[in-house]
Amino acid sequence: MQQPYASPQAGPDTEQPSGARGRILVVDDDPTVAEVVAGYLDRAGFTVDRAADGPAALARAAAHRPDLVVLDLMLPGMDGLQVCRRLRAHGPVPVVMLTARGDEDDRILGLEVGADDYVTKPFSPRELVLRVESVLRRARPTVPRGPLGAAGLSVDPVARRATKNGTELSLTVREFDLLAFFLRHPGRAFGREELMREVWGWDFGDLSTVTVHVRRLRGKVEDDPARPRLIQTVWGVGYRFDAGGEEAA
Repeated sequence: MQQPYASPQAGPDTEQPSGARGRILVVDDDPTVAEVVAGYLDRAGFTVDRAADGPAALARAAAHRPDLVVLDLMLPGMDGLQVCRRLRAHGPVPVVMLTARGDEDDRILGLEVGADDYVTKPFSPRELVLRVESVLRRARPTVPRGPLGAAGLSVDPVARRATKNGTELSLTVREFDLLAFFLRHPGRAFGREELMREVWGWDFGDLSTVTVHVRRLRGKVEDDPARPRLIQTVWGVGYRFDAGGEEAA
């Protein structure tokens, strides 16, 4: 049986300079979980800050802006949803939420307030590190692409900046990537599995993640999210970006 919170094992082939890959803030009130997660991230080459509750996490983030936050949903006092909202209010920062297994409503809530990914407890710390690396890769594209634009929307992948009719949009990492993907492929229908593979980089996962992100993105790019004209639902298939902006019948 897998031990989800085993201590990381050092090895000459995995040693990397601490902090070389960015700063991660780990927020969890369970000291054992926080210590193990921080240990794995440190071994993977990240600088790791830790906080045991919401106010401490916000103070840490204000003092040293993290490149990503690993955030437990169940925190004393101020829960993870509140912390995520407040972090997002100060600017885009990727968030990987830790949730209890089976709490689907909580996972969806986490995605809706701006989390970019989630991992259910108990989890493998190695899996968590892979998820962190995946989100950061999306936030820091290695292959620059030119600006994209259609239907009043403009995306600059290099600057990680998106606008609607000249007004800047506040998008999470995944929302930005999803919009950029749609703009690169106008008029083509994509299934949720395909979007998860192409945008998230996952070969498997909870497809409600895609549904939630499409709903959030519609809320930011559509004039009337209840009657979307740009991101169309293709029944039985998935979604299609319509650059002409004509509402589906």
